[in-house]
Amino acid sequence: MGWKTLDDVALAGKTVLLRVDINVPMEDGRVTDATRIEKIVPTVEDIIARGGKPVLLAHFDRPKGKVVPEMSLRHVQPALESALGRKVVFGADCVGDAARDAIAAAGPGEVVLLENTRFHAGEEKNDPALAEAMAALGDIYVNDAFSAAHRAHASTAGLAHLRPAAAGRLMEAELKALEAALGTPVRPVVAVVGGAKVSTKLDLLGNLVTKVDHLVIGGGMANTFLVAQGIEVGKSLAERDMADTAREILHKAKAAGCTIHLPVDVVVAREFKAGAASETVAATACPADAMILDAGPATVAALTAVFESAKTLIWNGPLGAFEIKPFDTATNAAAQAAARLTQAGKLVSVAGGGDTVAALNAAGAADSFTFISTAGGAFLEWMEGKELPGVAALMG
Repeated sequence: MGWKTLDDVALAGKTVLLRVDINVPMEDGRVTDATRIEKIVPTVEDIIARGGKPVLLAHFDRPKGKVVPEMSLRHVQPALESALGRKVVFGADCVGDAARDAIAAAGPGEVVLLENTRFHAGEEKNDPALAEAMAALGDIYVNDAFSAAHRAHASTAGLAHLRPAAAGRLMEAELKALEAALGTPVRPVVAVVGGAKVSTKLDLLGNLVTKVDHLVIGGGMANTFLVAQGIEVGKSLAERDMADTAREILHKAKAAGCTIHLPVDVVVAREFKAGAASETVAATACPADAMILDAGPATVAALTAVFESAKTLIWNGPLGAFEIKPFDTATNAAAQAAARLTQAGKLVSVAGGGDTVAALNAAGAADSFTFISTAGGAFLEWMEGKELPGVAALMG
């Protein structure tokens, strides 16, 4: 695959600069969801077991190059100690004497957490001087932050070129899963792309039609494709100015031998609220005063048949307004069908993106998928076929 893992580097006696993503949600100075912290534990434990000293580099929120006390990683220290069951020594800067002193103070089996890299304006500019100052603190660089890999920052790209570099266990798992889904997948491959707007997923759709055998389009963007085929969608969300673009994607798919699946029936309502009166109609028969808020049962049955014929599934985006019942029905049913096939060993299923993970969790299907990516933007850019600077920097 071209990138090194922890298995390829000798860590004994080394100070390991470990880039992680612990940009976790907080309220009143307390971590409210420690998922991202828990995901880095295997890499930290592996480094310690191999005799290395882990020094964590991370960003938190968007301080825009200034020191903002409420965005200090010091607030994350208790949750980190709890997840690791180890002492975490905090360094009040990510470079210089404060960082060096924290590293020196950490004993065997202890972890160092350095201050928010984004307190330095040079971080987001990939400033070579900042990267050099970070590199001076350690012997080896390990990147375990796939979710920040689409950004060419000093701590994700610049630093990787200055020390022997490897992927951490979370990064390794992400890259292997995505390679299996899009790089060298077992065919047939089906992609589900949902969400509100075609305009935000143009690159994604354009890349996928050349890579997958079946492309399922759902959510608000399906309405735009219906409009592009001359079908009226009433008061539904639709980007009418994107109709030509939608037609181009349909032509590109046909030329590439990719079958596009749009809803055949839809659930419509006059109000966009929980429990609104709704009815199921043919996709070609949306009343003028109604809006499409979900795919119907015939569409779900058709999608389930597509899933059953496939070997690999990539999922990004919900099929309807899943955050409001009962318009989560199609997303839930399709997700549960994919989960069943995955559990039966018939399907490799990979999903990513914030809304997608929330929708799969709500459907009770997330744990059954082969792999759920915690990365939002990076997952999308990978699916779009773009080079990720943080991954490219590990090649060699």
